[in-house]
Parts: sequence; structure tokens; C-alpha cells
Amino acid sequence: MARLSYPAARRSDVVEDLFGVPVADPYRWLEDGHHADVRDWAATQDRLFHACRAGWSERRAWTSLVDEASSFGVSEPPMVRGPIMFLAEQLREDEQRRLLVVDAEGNRRVLVDPALIDPSGHAGLYDWWPSREGERVAVQMEVAEQPGSDILVLDVRTGEAVDGPLPRARNTSLAWLPGGEAFYYVSRVPNGDLAPGDMRLQRRVRLHRIGTPWQADTVVFGGDDAPDHYYGLTVSADGRHLAITAMAGPASPNDVYVAELIDPQAPHFTKIVDGRITGARVLPRFLVDDDLLLVTDYLAPCGRICVAPRHDTDPAAWRTLVPEDPQAPLDECLVLDDPALPRPLLLVARARHGISTVTLHDLAGGRPLTGVPLPGTGVVSSLRTNIPHGRQAWFSYCDATTPPTIYRYDAISGTMAQETGATTAGRTPEIRSRSVRYRAGDGTEVTLLLFTPAEEHQGPRPTLLYGYGSFGMPMRPWFFPMAAAWVSAGGIYAVACVRGGGDAGQHWHDAGRGPYKHRAISDFNDAATWLITTGRTTRDQLAIYGISGGGLLVTAAAAQRPDLYAAVIAAGPLCDMVRYERFGLGCTWTEEFGTASRPEQLRWLLGYSPYHNVRPGTPYPAFLLAGAVTDLQTGEAHVTKMCAALQHATSSDRPVLMRREPDTAHAASPASKERALTADLLAFAGQYTGLSPKKATTRLHERAAEPR
Repeated sequence: MARLSYPAARRSDVVEDLFGVPVADPYRWLEDGHHADVRDWAATQDRLFHACRAGWSERRAWTSLVDEASSFGVSEPPMVRGPIMFLAEQLREDEQRRLLVVDAEGNRRVLVDPALIDPSGHAGLYDWWPSREGERVAVQMEVAEQPGSDILVLDVRTGEAVDGPLPRARNTSLAWLPGGEAFYYVSRVPNGDLAPGDMRLQRRVRLHRIGTPWQADTVVFGGDDAPDHYYGLTVSADGRHLAITAMAGPASPNDVYVAELIDPQAPHFTKIVDGRITGARVLPRFLVDDDLLLVTDYLAPCGRICVAPRHDTDPAAWRTLVPEDPQAPLDECLVLDDPALPRPLLLVARARHGISTVTLHDLAGGRPLTGVPLPGTGVVSSLRTNIPHGRQAWFSYCDATTPPTIYRYDAISGTMAQETGATTAGRTPEIRSRSVRYRAGDGTEVTLLLFTPAEEHQGPRPTLLYGYGSFGMPMRPWFFPMAAAWVSAGGIYAVACVRGGGDAGQHWHDAGRGPYKHRAISDFNDAATWLITTGRTTRDQLAIYGISGGGLLVTAAAAQRPDLYAAVIAAGPLCDMVRYERFGLGCTWTEEFGTASRPEQLRWLLGYSPYHNVRPGTPYPAFLLAGAVTDLQTGEAHVTKMCAALQHATSSDRPVLMRREPDTAHAASPASKERALTADLLAFAGQYTGLSPKKATTRLHERAAEPR
């Protein structure tokens, strides 16, 4: 194969002296996406990608497999407020989810249909918060390529807007007061009050009363001293107390503040948890007495559940209710306190080697009562209950061959039933799912999830290896439409649970972040080596894939060991780790990765930053860097700069391509665009690992035609 002729990208002589270290940045000019030269270069890259894609002869077959494996319907549990159930549903023809309400008689009706608001499909239902009585719901719509995100309040009975829009509330938290006449929410400071060029989060917690203009909303928490803090809000069932969690990043230790709402507009807060002292995550929930339920990894890396007096600031006073299980990290818990129950209960979900277990406990003392039987050996998520007092619990269950399915557990009868769920467009392929353990270079055992075809096969297969390894996010054997399509074509889909994730608790996260980020990258390369040395695949059959923080993982892994891989796919990646703080939300991620403004941390970042470790004359694998033109989280510059650097450096005849979406975002694109992206990624991986989907497509169509 002849080496591609790439669009010319000038190499500037930009070299910064950072604490005595010369740091070259020849493609800094690509950071200005509005400049005519950048637009012209990117447009030429677009034409190159489309020309190459036209040569992927099996893309249509991959599209068919993706359509067969994609799921539609209800994928997350309902919110139940009084007699009303709020449910999100996405049918096969829908670009976005619709919000439904179901009354006590089981009558369903559509409350919010994004297709009626924006027929283009780009406006999506981002989040919704029903009032405690179920009479009103605050709804947040979001347009992928626009930074604005407004809140509207709807009358549930009529569907009419009764308040709003409240602007600048992207990534908000919202907590209603009883009665449905007011709520607390989080929004950004008005643009006119910000200094020119201020791109910090600058969020404040505000009180909004229905019917008043947003300009009159009182700021009750937050200030200039915390420009990048994330806030979480919880109001007690009786409306007398407000708890706020405050953290400097999405996976940072957090503070907890509690206030009695004598005057909701002027709460006086007591700081009951200081994250600098505990160095831990603490999530508070109000109990019906004067205690708080605390879910925390303080002195318990895999998580424990504690009870503490509402205004006690001493962690030594916390009483452990459900202790840590070092072999099974705590995922979620839920209080069931309906007066009809003999006693209040606590439902606890853990993951043992990635497989969920759910147990029922006595809330008063934490004593385990029984295990809750699950539909299979899969993953439970999103525990929810009725409000104000729960007797039932809803949760989502899935496994390698089962798309998200909603179950309802009744704590009085002890019975469980399927409520609703998603389904695939075609028959789900037969997939064998299992976890294995491999040794990293330093001897640490790491879990690898394997999804393989059910039929026996001797010899190596084309393999797609996925990883993330950031922000303490655990990997689980979820239902992956991408994995189902790849495996149905005869390949192996693998997920490496590298350090930096949360698979083995907080200590696993700590072991792969900040100065130890290199461990996550070496863990990933060790997973690839294990797959090759055990004969499951070969270097010429191995592709790797990551999204966002996972995009950082795979590009860094390939920069260190380009010889291991046939193809690399990075979607919305971080690549320039010296300047990542300047793009998107990067300034809020310094707790996770470090900052180039400190000499020691700059050395960490330069040690693995993919952009800075591209070496001219290296035979790199095939690269596909996918990103949105308007990526409000990571920014587009990572994709453009890394693409230019690799195209200049590679001595291989394998292509380096850039796939851009002009009108989507970091995530949550219209469904048709998501499926098209997945088909492109699989077609690229199949092209360079030798996996053909045509036989699998024929087989699935034959099965679909069989009598059921």
C-alpha cells in the first residue's frame, strides 16, 4: 500500500521554556479553529477521510451489524413521585429520548418530545427533575454544539411551561423544596459579570422561586474563591435542611456543607466534611431523624456506608453501618422507608470482579438480611425508589447479551418483576463473557473482560481492545452495541480494567492518576501483550479504542509501543497534556492529571503526553482520530494537533485520518449520527485487522427470518 499524501501542515518554530525545559509545539496554530488557514486545512482533512472511507468496501455490512445490535426503548429506571412515574424512552426512529409520564392507572403520554422542538434531532433531553409531589418537572434541553443549557419548568398535567428559561445551567444539580414552589440549582455567573476571556466554570448555587425572573435568584453558595468547583445538592424530605457537596474536579475529594433552612434564601452552612483532611469522597443523604447517611471511601478504598450526627464535623464520630468489602467495591445504596415496611431498609449494590450483587440490610444497624436475586451474572445500575417514602426499588440490569432492562423490587412482598426495558433491532448474537486476570509489568494483577463468539475457534482472532483508566470510572461487562457487532462478525472485544479506573476501589484510581498515570498506560500495553502472547490475537489483528480519557490512554499507549498495534481509534481524546487545561473543561481536571504550571507535574505530563511523544520516522499503526468541531469538554485542538504530528512523523503506509463532526458534541449526538460513527469506527478497525462482517450479516438475517 502506498503512503498517503497528507494535507500540508506548516511546522512553526514555537518552543516554550517551561521551568528550564524546552517544549516544542509546532502545531499550536491549529488551536485557533476559527482561523481561515485552520478551516482550510481541516476541510482538506475531511476530504481525505471521505476518500479513504469510500475504499472501505465492507462499511455497509458494518452499518447493518450496528443497526442489528443497537438497542431501543427504556434504558434507565423511572423516577416515581407520588402517583406519577417519569420515564425516558427512545424508539428506533427517534433521534433523541422522549419524556413520558405514567399515571396511577397506567396511562402513558408524552410530556416532552425533542423532535417537536427541533426536527433536526440536535436538541436533546439532557435531564429532568420532578417535584416531590409530581405536579411539576424541571426539564433541561441541550443542543450539542451550543454551550447554553436552559431549564424550563412544566406543569405535568398540561405539559405547558409555567416558568423559565433559566440560563447557563449546563451540568447542573437541582433539588426541589416540598410544595413544588421553589428549588435550588447551579448555574454559571452571567457573561456580563465575568472578566474578558474568563473560561472558568464560575458556578453558583441559587434559589429559584416559581414565577420570579431568574435575575432575582439569590446566590446561596459559591464564590470567586472556587472558580472551578462542582456542586451537588440534596434537600431533606421535610424540606428543613440542605446539603451541598463541593469538589474541585469530577473525581476529587469533596467538602460537605449542611444548612438548616430557617430562611431558604439565607441558609447558614456548617462545613461537616473537609476534603483536604479526609482526602475522600463523601456523599450525604438525610435520614428521617437527625442523622446523615454517608457513602464514603474515607478509610475504606472500596467504600463503606456510615451514619453521622447531622452537624458533627469529626469523622471519628461516624458509625459504620455497612463495612467495606475489599473484594467488592461499593457502587450504590438506597433507603426504603415506607411506613408499611416492618422496619426501614437499606439496599446495597456492589461489584465483585465486575459482577453485581445486591443485598438488603436493616437500616438501623446495617445487619444483612437477604440477597436480592438478579436476572443473571451482569451489571446493576441506577437504583431508584418512590419519593417521598420508598417501598419499591427500580434498577437497570444488563449483561453482554442483554440490553438494559428495568426491574422493580417490592420490599414488602420480597418479589421482583420486569418493568420494561430496551430491545435490540435484531437478534442479539451469542456472546461468551468472562473475566481473566493478567500481570502488569510490576506484578500487579489486572482484570481483563473478554467478549468472544460462543462457538469454539482455534487460533487468533481480530481483536478490539478498549480502555478508559481515568476519574475512578470502573469498567463493567455492560451491554455494548459496538462489542455485539464486533463479536457477531467473529472478533474478540476486550476491556482492560487498568489502574486509574475504579474497578478495585479508590486505591485503584489513585494508583493510576497524577504522578502514576504512566501505570494506566503500561497496564494497557501489558493487556495487549497478554492477548498476543496467549495466542488470542496477533499484532496485525489488534486494534485499540478509547473515548475521551480513554482516547488519551490509547494514543499514549500507541506512542509508547507502536509495534503492538495494527490500528488505533481515539474519539474525543486528550493528546496535548501540556496545554489541556486551556481547552474545554480541562482546567477542572488537574486533580486527575496534574498541571503544567508546576515543574514536577510538568515532568509527569511530558513523560506520557501523546502529542509530545510522537517521534519522526516511526512506523505508526493506522490512526483514526474522531472528534466534534464543537467539543465543549476536551476541545477540538487535541484531534487536529495530534493528527498533524502523526501525519508528519509516520514512516508507515498505514493511514492517519481525522474524522470530524461539524454539529455534534463530546457525547449525546443524535442517534443516527452515533450509529454512523460506530459503523465508521468498526469499518476502520475491520479494515486494518482483517475482520470481515459480511458472513455475520448474512447469518443474522437468516436467524431473523426464522420462526420465533
